[in-house]
Amino acid sequence: QVQLVESGGGSVQPGGSLRLSCAVSGSISNIYYMGWHRQAPGKQREPVASTVSISSNTTNYQDSVKGRFTISRDFAKNTVYLQMNSLKPEDTAVYYCNVRSFTPRGDYWGQGTQVTVSL
Repeated sequence: QVQLVESGGGSVQPGGSLRLSCAVSGSISNIYYMGWHRQAPGKQREPVASTVSISSNTTNYQDSVKGRFTISRDFAKNTVYLQMNSLKPEDTAVYYCNVRSFTPRGDYWGQGTQVTVSL
């Protein structure tokens, strides 16, 4: 069974920073995609940032977070991080970790962690 455990959410003032973590455990290998998505109240879930490792490593960001958020992956720990700086109220959402693997072939989601940016 594959488990994704997220941590690092919380409340912060505008301009502040948070670091999210997502640790993957269980019978899984050949993880080719690790990403973060978010869902604000009344809105659809949307991708925020991802790192893809197949023939090479690539990262992708939603335009609204470019220059403020950084995604990174620790291969040894099977963990993905999202460093969020210069947070804005519009970043308020539940953030979900998403992992995709070849062994087994799967698409896994974390339970979500709340990020609230307000005065």
